[in-house]
Amino acid sequence: MSSRYTTKRKRSRKVSIAMKIGLIADSHIPEAMPELPSQVRTVFAGVELIVHAGDLHCLAVLDWLEAIAPVVACRGNGDEGSGGRAVVPEDPRLHEAVVTQCAGYTLGLVHDVLDPNEYPHWPIERTMERAFGRRTDIIVCGHTHVERVQRYADVLVINPGSPTYPHNYAAQPGTVGMLTLEEGGGGTVEIIDLKTLAVLPEFSTTF
Repeated sequence: MSSRYTTKRKRSRKVSIAMKIGLIADSHIPEAMPELPSQVRTVFAGVELIVHAGDLHCLAVLDWLEAIAPVVACRGNGDEGSGGRAVVPEDPRLHEAVVTQCAGYTLGLVHDVLDPNEYPHWPIERTMERAFGRRTDIIVCGHTHVERVQRYADVLVINPGSPTYPHNYAAQPGTVGMLTLEEGGGGTVEIIDLKTLAVLPEFSTTF
């Protein structure tokens, strides 16, 4: 990303400008509800990018999100026809897994990331090699419907939970995430409860 500058009193100085990215996964539309909860639009207002970590179940989800900001998504097991569901058609916004550059960080997007603490035979390096063929600074994932913000060595893994089936409970507004990256380095992660629009403090992380 090119440097951005501002001028004050005829002197130029570089300033850090934040990039805000909306994080969402496991929307299960229209299985869970006809469309995403309207609170998602409120939380994601003003973001520069939205990443969807799979199990969207229909391309209308990406259309809905793209009315807010550009969207990048990966396929989940439910998008491939598991459980007798229809296979989600090909779309240029939808990938098996994808790597993108954001504010100087390498961000990887894949549906399922095994927790190396539970599966020590599957370290995070193995996930990155298999999904992306390279190292990433941040991984956004889904699949469990349970929010998680965890660092494994120097890799930050974020699962924003599900906006429609939180913790695999009955259909109801759940959670999404917000990733803020500073151009000069560092950033924050927040998980937002869609019922209250409150940030869940136990998942707030600064890096």
